[in-house]
Amino acid sequence: MSGGPGLRKKPGSDRAPARIDLAVTGLSCASCAANVERALRASPGVAEANVNLATARATVLFDPRLVSRAELVKAIREAGYGVAAAPSEAGPGAEKEYLSLRSAVAWGGALALLIFLGSMRRWFPWMPAFLRDFYVLWALATPVQFVLGARFYRGAWSALRHGSANMNTLVAVGTSAAYLFSVAATVFPGLFRRAGVEPQVYFDTSAVIIVLVLFGRMLEARAKGKTSDAIRRLMGLRPRTARVVAGEGEREVPVEAVRPGDVLVVRPGEKIPVDGVILEGRSSIDESMITGESLPVDKGPGEEVVGATLNAWGSFRFRAVRVGEDTALARIIRLVEEAQGSKAPIQRLADAVAARFVPAVIAAAVLTFGVWALFGPAPRPVFALLNFVAVLIIACPCAMGLATPTAIMVATGRGAERGILIRSGESLETVHKADTFVFDKTGTLTNGRPETTDVLPAAGFVRDELLSLAASVENASEHPLGRAVARRAEEEAIVFDRAEEFRALEGLGVEGRVGRRHVLVGSLRLAEERGFDIKVLAGPADRLAGSGKTVAAVFVDGAPAGLLGLADTLKPGARDVVEGLRKEGRRVVMLTGDNASTAGALASEAGIEEVRAEVLPGDKAEAIRRLQAEGRRVAMIGDGINDAPALAQADVGLALGTGTDAAMASADITLISGDLGTVPAALELSRRTIRTIRQNLFWAFVYNVIGIPVAAGALYPAFGILLDPMIASAAMAMSSVSVVSNSLRLRRARI
Repeated sequence: MSGGPGLRKKPGSDRAPARIDLAVTGLSCASCAANVERALRASPGVAEANVNLATARATVLFDPRLVSRAELVKAIREAGYGVAAAPSEAGPGAEKEYLSLRSAVAWGGALALLIFLGSMRRWFPWMPAFLRDFYVLWALATPVQFVLGARFYRGAWSALRHGSANMNTLVAVGTSAAYLFSVAATVFPGLFRRAGVEPQVYFDTSAVIIVLVLFGRMLEARAKGKTSDAIRRLMGLRPRTARVVAGEGEREVPVEAVRPGDVLVVRPGEKIPVDGVILEGRSSIDESMITGESLPVDKGPGEEVVGATLNAWGSFRFRAVRVGEDTALARIIRLVEEAQGSKAPIQRLADAVAARFVPAVIAAAVLTFGVWALFGPAPRPVFALLNFVAVLIIACPCAMGLATPTAIMVATGRGAERGILIRSGESLETVHKADTFVFDKTGTLTNGRPETTDVLPAAGFVRDELLSLAASVENASEHPLGRAVARRAEEEAIVFDRAEEFRALEGLGVEGRVGRRHVLVGSLRLAEERGFDIKVLAGPADRLAGSGKTVAAVFVDGAPAGLLGLADTLKPGARDVVEGLRKEGRRVVMLTGDNASTAGALASEAGIEEVRAEVLPGDKAEAIRRLQAEGRRVAMIGDGINDAPALAQADVGLALGTGTDAAMASADITLISGDLGTVPAALELSRRTIRTIRQNLFWAFVYNVIGIPVAAGALYPAFGILLDPMIASAAMAMSSVSVVSNSLRLRRARI
């Protein structure tokens, strides 16, 4: 089952861990994230800690009896990083970082360009003589090295104090080596000449590397900001004000001031401020921003409305039920944030490598320097230095750190836009691997309410007359079967009267007077008890019952008028979903508490061959366990309270958002609209995301596997090729940007 931020209390566990999100400052690469995770996991009472490099957020599951928030913050700070107040939204923090980096790149780039042109005096003889002076170049390089580069030194020092290393270490050591070598050549040129080496400066190398690294971070900040667009769009849906009924009038208040129980008014074209129940009035409501459904939904008294949805044309009053952080939109935002802060199991490889990567790179760089200093061509110190710097710079593990979280962020955001709420990176990875899909019947495969499927008139009656008479009596009933009969007449525009002398016969049927005729609608048993002749209806009734339908007999003035067949009908598209899963080679099972006859008929209509009927609610989880014991990876799709244990037991649980809160709380993925067509969409999103992560990790690993030997000079003996540190810096920056850009392609995925 899911872990990390998506972890939840499982059946049988003592206590669900508390969860906290901390905004971590000073993160620059995957090694930084790994350092913070190690520090948090070392704290007593911490069950799990995940640090998302893309969001700079640490998500910690802990026992509050053993460790407090203050102690967790202290652990992060002792690891050399900071903790800021968690931003209310992802956008402003990323935007602020982007603007800061853009400013640094702008003036740093100007200085680096002057240094570069002055250093290339052989190629640019027209440059002013003073710009070619080593001391001028030194003066220009110093603010780049120690003002713009201060962030690298601070990060490296923090890591060093705690016995670790990170990307800041690589940049600080590499650029400092080039800078200090150049200072020595500027101040003590005689020493170089006595050693037979003409003094050269590499201020351009250190300055350009710093600017390029900052430029790469700027592009990352911009791209990472885009990965959080889904959160910002969701937050942008929130209405700012509400119109509350006060006495005889209305007053406009901030939406934060609305309390449960308040009566609110919504006019045409306005957003519904909070979740509630309509008291009076009717309207058509556009719920597409929540459910992904494009068609407006007609609603009237007694029906629920969701905050942030758009009231299309009517005006109505409703009572506030859920406000603030309890609204459906707030819960959606919370789920998306949790998922974006989580990790997929595929990321563990990258984490394991990143944790050991930087020390290994430093060792490789030192070895490179030593080999070139001893065996390289003249001038050996220069070749040794340049290759040393190139190895340090090209080996930044940023791309590895960004490979998974950026893809998960974009995918969960894209899913939210389609009405698919994904709880964690693990569930996103797991769902497309499921080989067995178990469907609940009522409310999942079916509409969850009975419909009149058959109208069979007896001799002497016509179909419309039969349905009109039955609806006249049933319209006064509150029973779901009675409502189904009246609804069918309304759908067919069949006129029916209001029954007089209406009487409900508990568990048996209803009767009343329609005009001058007595009409009884109920079971054959009731008719038999009344002494009515049921022989003519017995055969058709048996056929309806045999197909899993509920049978209602209609008698007019004691004479048989016909039969009505009622059943919970299959949802549109359910059969297509089942067929699609089976074509992919997945096993499909229906699990229900209904009797075998009804379940078998519905399963046959849905194209499901394997049915487990008459399963008690408490036994559904056990049925899932038995499938898992066969070695199956099980996905469970359900909507009711009785499905919650099975959803939690399954390898991945998918709850329909039209169902209960208990089911959604137990599931890994929530399909808000209740449309089964989003099941294939969730599978496709999972497939595309994992494919993107694998691509990202492949290129991140390959980049380092190829780049480090080339930077170390492996191609020089055979081909005379060396990698300039500035080119290494540009390649390093672009590797991270390419990973983020590849993840952003998921925003356009057709699911």
